[in-house]
Formats: sequence, C-alpha cells, structure tokens
Amino acid sequence: MRVLDHIAASSGPVAARDVARSLGLTLPTTYHLLTTLVTGGYLVHLPEERAYALGHRVDDLARGLYRQIAVPREVQRVAEVVHQQAHAAAYYAALRDAEMIVAHVAECPEHPRIRPIGIGFHQAPHATAFGKLMLATLGPVDREALLDHTGTPAVTAATVTDRAVLSRQLRQVHATGLAVEVDEFQAGLSCMAAPVTDAAGRFVGAVAISMPTTRLRADRWTAERAVRLGAVRATRAVALHLS
Repeated sequence: MRVLDHIAASSGPVAARDVARSLGLTLPTTYHLLTTLVTGGYLVHLPEERAYALGHRVDDLARGLYRQIAVPREVQRVAEVVHQQAHAAAYYAALRDAEMIVAHVAECPEHPRIRPIGIGFHQAPHATAFGKLMLATLGPVDREALLDHTGTPAVTAATVTDRAVLSRQLRQVHATGLAVEVDEFQAGLSCMAAPVTDAAGRFVGAVAISMPTTRLRADRWTAERAVRLGAVRATRAVALHLS
C-alpha cells in the first residue's frame, strides 16, 4: 500500500529504484511488490520508460468508494437547496471511522467548490469547517489521539495550528452548533458547517458551504440561516432513510 500511495502521489511514472530509495526498501523487495501490484491491475509497467504508473483497478476502487459513500437523494436535494439559498457551493460530509468524507457537492460555474474538496475528500480536519465539527464531538483524549495522527499543519497562513487555540475554538463550535473557518484552508475563501445527527442524536455528518471571505462577512446571517436549516432538513432526511 505504501508503494501504491507513493506512485499515486507522483506527477508521472516512477522507476523501481526511485520507489526503493524513497520508501527505504531493497530493490528485490520493491520489484516483488511492483510485480504483485501489476498482476492485480493496480499498477502498469511501462517498459519504454522503465517505470510504473497507476492501473485501471485504482479507478475501480474509486468508483466503489463513491458507491459506498453515496447519500440518499433527499440529502442531495437538501444540498442543492442550500446551494441556491446561500449562493455558494454546498457540501454534505459524512462521518466514517473518525473521518469526515465529502459525499456530495452542489455547485455551479458562478459558485464553484473549493479545490481540491470533492467527493472522497477527507483531509485537514483542523482546517475545514466540517472537520472542526467532527473534532468538537470528540472527548479530549480521542481528539488529541486523532490530531497526533493527522497533525495540524499550516495549510494557509491563517490555519489554526496551535492545539490550545484549536481547543478553545472547538469548545465554541460545540456550544454554538456551528463551525466557521476563515481563510484556513484556502486564502480568500471561508467555510461554514452545521451538524447532522441520526434519530438517536448521534453526530453522523455535516451540511457546509464555501464562499469568498468577503461575501461571508457581508452575508453572514443569510449564509448561517441556510446552513442551519439545511442541517435540520438533512437530519430529518437521514432519520427517514435509516428508519
């Protein structure tokens, strides 16, 4: 899996020696792993370039992920309504094993989503609004363990990286039921998110929007109303779907 991750993160085909050197593997072990991945269709060998690239099975895995995280049509409609009411890209992110996975995006040319946030996105919980919602639901011990794993890198100059400052921010998120990040994931863009719960009141996801920071400051209450109402409607839709 480390070999596959390494080649997936590269800008082009990767030579076996580069894989071995980057991952600290012996060359015979590297060739064995590469051959196994090629046989399974996860990599292809490009003889002319003497290198390896991703194979068709990776795309099959991606399609499988999309099927597994697909949200009910009712939740998709909620995101579309939030998109129209807030005049902003709208997202539904679902909780999966202590990760917030973007499962649906409602956007248009006038109000596009933040790149690279798309279906399957799950990174930087400390710097995204829906990630902060998830972190706010965790107890201190579980939260610190998760942050030890993910880290709190500076995605932008405005990203909150100090754990103590982040903890204070998360307490406010927990108290208000709303998470807002300003320029933390991408400079000039901000996000807002409200929680979605199941019939037992457990946190299962979030409705979120993204828009230029100047617009968020000017239309804060309109945006907040759309997000909060969207979260209430999505909560009802999730409850109906699971009942």
